[in-house]
Amino acid sequence: MLKFIIRRVLGFIPVILAVVLFTFVLARALPGGPFDFAGDKSLPPTTIANLEAKYHLDWPQWKQFTSYMIGDELTFFAKKFKVDNQNVYVSKGMAVINGSVYEMDGKTICREGEKLVYGGFKVFDLDPEACGSSKGVLRGDLGPSFRYRGQTVNDVIKVTFPLSLQLGTMAIMLGLFIGIPAGIIAALKQNSIFDYSATFVAVLGVSVPSLVMAPVLIWIFAVNLSWLPAASWGAKPPYLENMFLNPGFDWVNYFTHAIMPVFAMGVGFSAIFARLTRASLLQVVREDYIRTARAKGLKESVVVFRHALRNSMIPVITVFGPLFAAVITGSMVIEQIFGLNGMGKHFINSITNRDYPILLGVMLVYTLILVSANLLVDIIYGWLDPRISYD
Repeated sequence: MLKFIIRRVLGFIPVILAVVLFTFVLARALPGGPFDFAGDKSLPPTTIANLEAKYHLDWPQWKQFTSYMIGDELTFFAKKFKVDNQNVYVSKGMAVINGSVYEMDGKTICREGEKLVYGGFKVFDLDPEACGSSKGVLRGDLGPSFRYRGQTVNDVIKVTFPLSLQLGTMAIMLGLFIGIPAGIIAALKQNSIFDYSATFVAVLGVSVPSLVMAPVLIWIFAVNLSWLPAASWGAKPPYLENMFLNPGFDWVNYFTHAIMPVFAMGVGFSAIFARLTRASLLQVVREDYIRTARAKGLKESVVVFRHALRNSMIPVITVFGPLFAAVITGSMVIEQIFGLNGMGKHFINSITNRDYPILLGVMLVYTLILVSANLLVDIIYGWLDPRISYD
C-alpha cells in the first residue's frame, strides 16, 4: 500500500504541472486583457502598457510561465549579491532587488530613480522597470491579483476557501445522510411504495437545479415566513478563531444562515447518492456470496449491512471523490444567490475579468484537492472490497 501511495503521489506532479500549463495558456488565449477597462471606461493605451509591464504581461509567455512557477529571481538564473544590505540577483542586463525587476548596465542598477552600485564601477543613468515581486508557485506565492489591488491570490484564497469548505462539506454530508439510507430502503423494498417514492424524489432532486431551488427557498422561508435570513454567512473570518476559540460564538445564528444554502446544494447530492446506492445494492444482493451468507442462516441485517452494503458503496465512493473536490472549492450559483464570499464566485469573476492569477490559483487548489480525493478513494476501495489489492 505504501509503495502504491508513493507512486500515485509522484504521478500527481506531471498532472498538476500539465493543468497549470494548460490553464495558463488558455487563460491568455481568451480575447481581451485584464486592464482593458476600469469599470465601464476603457483605459488609455499608455496606461494599459504600463500596467502590463508592471505585471510582466509584456514578456514572452514562456518567461511569464517560468516567473509564475519559480519566481522573478530564479527566472533569470541570476547570481546573488548584497547591495546596501539588500539581496540583489543579477543576470543578462536585469537585476532583481527584493522581488522587483530593474534594468541594469554593467555594474550599475537604477531602482525607482535611485542609483545602486556594486563592484566600484561607474554609475550609469538608466530607467528602472518596476515589475511584480512574485516568488513563484513552487515557493507558495500565487502572485498578485489584477482585480483586487493590494491583495495577493494567497490573501483571496485564505479568506474565501474556508467558507466554501464549510458550505461544501455540510452540503455533501447532508447528501450522504439522506441519499444512502434512501437508496438502501429503496433497494430492500424493491417495487414497493418506498421504492417508488424514493425513486421519484431522487429524480426530482436531480431534475431541479440549485439555481431554481435556492430562490424558491428564499421566497418561502425568508420572504414569506421570515424564518431564515436570506443572505450572508453566520461567521466571519478568521473562521477557526471565531468559531472554535470564541466561547461566545452564536452557533444557532451560524446554522440558521447555513440551512438554506446547504439544503439547496445538498438535495441534489442526496438524489445522486440515492440512485447510485439503490442500483449498486440491487446488483450486489444477487451475488453468489450473498446467497451463501443467507444459506448459512445469517440474519438479514447482518447480510445487508456487513456483506452487501460495503461492496455496494464502491460506485458511491467513486463519485464522492471528484464531487467533494468540486463542492468544497466553491459553488458560483449558491454563493452568488446567497451573497457568500466564497471561492467559486471569485473563480467565475476571474474569467470575466481576465484575472489570470486568481484563475490559476483556484484551478491549482482544485487540482490538488481532486488528486488527493482520488487517492483517498483508491485507498477506501481496498477497505471496502478485500479482493482489491495494490501490492
